[in-house]
Amino acid sequence: MRLYFIRHGESEANRLQVISNRGDRYSLTAKGQQQARTLAENLKPFPLSTIFTSPLRRAIETAEILSDELGEPYQITDALREYDCGILEGKSDQESWRLHREIAQDWVVQQNWQRKLDGGESFLEIKNRFVPFIERLTEAEFRSDNHILLVGHGGIFQLMLPLLLTNIDRHFVTEHGICHTDCIITEPQPDGFRCLQWGEIRLV
Repeated sequence: MRLYFIRHGESEANRLQVISNRGDRYSLTAKGQQQARTLAENLKPFPLSTIFTSPLRRAIETAEILSDELGEPYQITDALREYDCGILEGKSDQESWRLHREIAQDWVVQQNWQRKLDGGESFLEIKNRFVPFIERLTEAEFRSDNHILLVGHGGIFQLMLPLLLTNIDRHFVTEHGICHTDCIITEPQPDGFRCLQWGEIRLV
């Protein structure tokens, strides 16, 4: 079994620098569509079996392209949705982005896990929908040869993957980030998941 964590392609929200973590307002740009097609071509040599995706439009459109190109169906799960920023939804001004960064820093540096914006999610609430999904998937598939794609978002992956991966920490994530359609390849070990590849960086 292997899990492939994939960030969606570039979206109109990314291009406009709008905080958009709900609904289906913003689709992929032409560049984002091409990124997804290129990723699909790169994934064709792998024995992929299933695709799961966030319910946000940019992720679903990425999953649709991967599904069409790879011939595998996709399923939508809320576990992979980008974290809700509450009152910052739809905003693009500098102060909103500053507060967005402040909240994330408060989580990962100060470990203030329960802080959240009005109408948004706390770190613990994000963890409580993401981690159990991965645990259930691992329990069901651990001894299988299935390679599973998980299409999601940069924010949630940067927060959650250091909790899962034994050879990746927050410093590594901060230093390298996650670009659009980066693929993070992992496999389960007795003590947790090991990251084999982070985007273009091979770790084994």
